[in-house]
Amino acid sequence: MTTPRARRSPEEARRLILDAAASLLSESGVAAVQMRAVAARVGMTDAGVAHHFGNREKLLAELLRHGGRRLRDALRDLLASWLDHDADLLEFVEALHALYRHGYGELAVALHSAGWRDPGSGMLDPVVDALHRLRPPGGSLDDTRLAVAALHQAMATETLYGSDFRRSAGIAGAAADDSAAQVRWWARQLHLALGLQPDDQADVPAVP
Repeated sequence: MTTPRARRSPEEARRLILDAAASLLSESGVAAVQMRAVAARVGMTDAGVAHHFGNREKLLAELLRHGGRRLRDALRDLLASWLDHDADLLEFVEALHALYRHGYGELAVALHSAGWRDPGSGMLDPVVDALHRLRPPGGSLDDTRLAVAALHQAMATETLYGSDFRRSAGIAGAAADDSAAQVRWWARQLHLALGLQPDDQADVPAVP
């Protein structure tokens, strides 16, 4: 006896599909995000998933935008906390790294290599504005934007290439695989680029 499929609104179906695709991405990388695998997770047919997203390439592109929305939400909450407490730039760097560690860095690189281009959403504009307000008077807004963009780029590629980059610089063994040390280093660079003094020198060690 066949169990009847649950009737869902288009919005709910798209959300469930994206959530399932995000889980597959986090668990096994871009290669695991296949239409059939996603359909199986949400109890749909392949045709049902295709009805909402067209094909795998369009699903992957929407999945990247889905990750951007997750990042935007996480940063919005983090910025709200900054308004009430002292800004902790290490938390911001860790938030970026945490998102990309779940496969979104790999996804962004794979889509870019395949020719997909995001027209740009300005999703980090609130971060730029918040950080710029923390800077000493006279700081360049363009420099603030470049600092945030450089950090975003670094965190997006850390999961894929961080260990190899560190080995190429002569760092070996477990230290090459220690992304936490690199994340703290990037937080320190952000402090320096913005002309800010870290609140906790122990958490964000000084660069020699």
